[in-house]
Amino acid sequence: DREERPDVDAVYMEATQALTGQGGWPMTVFLTPDGKPFYAGTYFPPQPLHGRPSFRQVLAAVGEAWTERRGDVVEAGDRISEGLAERSLPVGVAPPDAADLSRAVRALASQEDRENGGFGTAPKFPPSMVLEQLLRHAATEAETASVAAGVADRTLARMAASGTYDQLAGGFARYSVDAGWVVPHFEKMLYDNAQLARVYLHWWRLTGSPTGRRVALETCDWMLTGLGTPEGGVASALDADTDGVEGATYVWTPQQLVDVLGEQDGAWAAGLLGVTASGSFEHGTSTLRLLRDPWEGGEGGRWEAARARLLEARDRRPQPGRDDKVVLAWNGLAIAALAETGALLDRPDLVAAPQRCADLLDALHRDEHGRWHRVSRDGRVGAAAAVLEDLGDLSEGLLVLAGVTGETSWATVALGVLDQVLDEFVDGSGDLVDTSRVDADPRLAAAARPADPTDNAYPCGTSAAAGALLRAAALTGRTRWRSAAERALGRSAAVGRAAPRFAGWGMAVAEALVAGPLEVAVMGAEDDPAADALHQVALASPAPGLVVVRGVPGTSEPALLADRPLVAGAAAAYVCRGFVCERPTTDRAALARTLRVRSAQDDVPQDSATEVPEE
Repeated sequence: DREERPDVDAVYMEATQALTGQGGWPMTVFLTPDGKPFYAGTYFPPQPLHGRPSFRQVLAAVGEAWTERRGDVVEAGDRISEGLAERSLPVGVAPPDAADLSRAVRALASQEDRENGGFGTAPKFPPSMVLEQLLRHAATEAETASVAAGVADRTLARMAASGTYDQLAGGFARYSVDAGWVVPHFEKMLYDNAQLARVYLHWWRLTGSPTGRRVALETCDWMLTGLGTPEGGVASALDADTDGVEGATYVWTPQQLVDVLGEQDGAWAAGLLGVTASGSFEHGTSTLRLLRDPWEGGEGGRWEAARARLLEARDRRPQPGRDDKVVLAWNGLAIAALAETGALLDRPDLVAAPQRCADLLDALHRDEHGRWHRVSRDGRVGAAAAVLEDLGDLSEGLLVLAGVTGETSWATVALGVLDQVLDEFVDGSGDLVDTSRVDADPRLAAAARPADPTDNAYPCGTSAAAGALLRAAALTGRTRWRSAAERALGRSAAVGRAAPRFAGWGMAVAEALVAGPLEVAVMGAEDDPAADALHQVALASPAPGLVVVRGVPGTSEPALLADRPLVAGAAAAYVCRGFVCERPTTDRAALARTLRVRSAQDDVPQDSATEVPEE
């Protein structure tokens, strides 16, 4: 299971690509008894097909080679393993700077599908990390900020209205088989939805888009109802098919809409959702799309009522299977999305859910020796050790959770995780690698420790760790962590210059690095409404990678809270960069101006308190 053992997958996928010039799944690799690859391929059919040998033919040929020419096979395995060990990874002299980020935005804009949104042609995947970078860039004063905003706006709007988005229950499918986002591959993955929920929330935070707000909430709700586990974690995925038929749960005919909604509303819904007699999918069925915005046209109430009835009817259909694995990295992504969405959109239940999830991960995925494990299922943890992406995403999620709730104990756990990263997940040159030297699998000893620097469906280990390290450095002032983040981002810069679509999270973290990131410490009693209000304003800022922490007077950990007194006995916010702070303020509106919070969110009257006068 490559989701459970990405370290195995990474090592032998690299071998497959080196031997064949391409990769893919299923992956077939033949190894010597000591784990060295000597022959590889992807799919071999049951019978010879289009010049590709059958799997039985491959087995016979490999068996003959091993029996008759074993010396040659062993020599080939040694040669391949040596070559992999000497592989050349992208090396960045420095992390991306402002010019690099603007160049990446221009390159992305040149690859945009202006008509449909997204990048390239079919199949089309939701570019969640690239969108995060674009939104962060749009919040800056760079000359390319408006370009970034336009690309992000178009893609986010079209994806939200598309067949790739579940218009009834919320949540996104894995990808679209066509360029127009009409027909999805119906599998729904946690990692996609955790990242996209956060991206849509950030779109709303930056622009006030009601679509961004709605999609963030609907996607978070779906993650909990569709993937929530009894233990408090979030499962990995829903299958694409139901009873062997892909999409059977999700697609509709005009008559089925009428059967649920009646003649008048059924016909109206068919026009709204693009359900036709000929169909947009298979066998005269259609995926559901919003061909117009019902809220803008005064049809929002009618659509919400129809949506509820259609979802109730769909829930009575056979449902797709669920992959119940709880993956550490993906739950870290979910913790960040749920916590931020709940805090910004006044949904306490969405803040409580990631707290339960964090409790589960801390109790179940960390053993008595302090070692973290990648997966669990039904409350039982698997043997596979956590890899770098697990610890990076977990740390990011816990630091966001601490910033949202004010429970700095979660920051303490995250900081311990990052100490482990820098102690164990580095190679001889000091660069991050994907596996721990402590948990190294002897079966992989023949191969070099993998270190994939590209962001694909989710952040690679290097960029996930870089983001968490940068956030942690902003909380603690530890230069070791910031230096490690900058070094890791140098590799992102190398990928980003060549292919920015595959360095999305690394470039998003670099946006935070270039911006500071800004740090906000809010001081006040736990039950102080004034401190709550300042905290809420700080969380609403679109400043790239903004780090927020809340504490009570006298708090000294994390270090950003140390020596931050109240002001004239009142709650106060300190806005800093690199621990160098502006004058504290007790005024919510003043804080909003400093942090460039949208004016539409300034619905709180001016406080009676004023700025602290200069001494």
